[in-house]
Amino acid sequence: MRLPLSRRDFLATGAATTGLLSTFASPAVHGAEKAKKYRVALVGAGWWGANILYTAIESGTVEPVALVDVDQKQLIPTLKQVEARTGITPKTYGDYREMLREQKPEIVICATPDHWHALVTIDALKSGAHVYVEKPVSHTILEGAAVLKTAREADRKVQVGTHRRVSPANIAAIEFLQSGKLGKVGMVRAFAHYPGGPGAKTPDAEVPEGLDWDMWCGPAPFVPFNPRFLMGGFRAFLNFANGQLGDWGIHWLDHVNWWAGDNQMPKMVASVGGRFIVQDNSDAPDSLNTVFQFEDFVVEWEHRVYAGNGAEHHNVGCYFYGTKGVLHIGWLEGATYYPSANVNAKPEWQAEAVLHEPDHQNIPELWADFIDSIEKNRLPVCDIEKGFRSSTLSLLGILSLKLGRSVRWDHEKLCCIDDPEANKLLKREYRAPYVYPEV
Repeated sequence: MRLPLSRRDFLATGAATTGLLSTFASPAVHGAEKAKKYRVALVGAGWWGANILYTAIESGTVEPVALVDVDQKQLIPTLKQVEARTGITPKTYGDYREMLREQKPEIVICATPDHWHALVTIDALKSGAHVYVEKPVSHTILEGAAVLKTAREADRKVQVGTHRRVSPANIAAIEFLQSGKLGKVGMVRAFAHYPGGPGAKTPDAEVPEGLDWDMWCGPAPFVPFNPRFLMGGFRAFLNFANGQLGDWGIHWLDHVNWWAGDNQMPKMVASVGGRFIVQDNSDAPDSLNTVFQFEDFVVEWEHRVYAGNGAEHHNVGCYFYGTKGVLHIGWLEGATYYPSANVNAKPEWQAEAVLHEPDHQNIPELWADFIDSIEKNRLPVCDIEKGFRSSTLSLLGILSLKLGRSVRWDHEKLCCIDDPEANKLLKREYRAPYVYPEV
């Protein structure tokens, strides 16, 4: 028997236990009645950063005081949108450090390319701001540890953009798992498979007018400009991100941490993969399989950036395999339970996705939780420690691939056990004059 969890069902049950009922009931105006408006600055004014800022504006909880981006083609359209939505003209900057000195915002939204996440977040925290930072929290593991340390020392809140932790279907699925309805879970398979192809090389080019390329590269190696780096393309280049595992992977591996109580980390990580199909000038793996050995269960990550996943009907998500059946947690399709006894693989329980446009997300709920955490002085639902743990899983997978072998991980000591070669990859040299943050 199929038992879909509708939006109405969720509002009547699941949200009441998570404290998010008012958020789901009216996310666009949540907080609008509050007198307090926080001075907010956006660092990284492109597509996703703008989504977050517009949501914050719609919530009625912020006053936009500054926009920061090294690319005028990103900055100006977002500025015009903010003006149209609020009647306010925030000051614009090309360097976030200047903005922090001049504006002293109470909240900073960090939505830059991955290689800037740690420095922007740390500097914002040290300036006294609370931070909403996109995932992953860092490009290398010890950067993330430094972000966590700084957040705790500064006594500021950091909300990581793993917004599926506030998505109704995902909450219902984790409650389903933790209730024991799937039995004992011995394996989880997380994945991302979208159709693609070999592609072609994109030649380097002159730096476009209005783009500060030196600042865009920042602490990463300075390389010739290539159009592929912009508009999210940086994710396929290991100087600036960590491929599909560092992008999609953190969302689904975060479900593993969530289900397991956010208090377990793997003992061993091993990756195999490479570039077998894609022929463009990116360098992230087009095929990757990573195994994470936990104390009493195994997690597998797999991705490819070619071919789809129509045979299994799900392009992204994670399958939890238990003694009573299989639970798929996804994105647009919500969550679905297939009992072991059902040979026809028909779902017996389903939680429908409740998402917002544009881009099918749950930013309003996550933003509402962030503001509530500030006002009630509690940890947000996607606190930096949770985001760091899930980011670390992804980064360990890429680290293992770079080494070409498995690693044993000690999360308490933040090191690969008896492995100096692997430990060198927990950080990287920053380009002068940038200084790698210390833990």
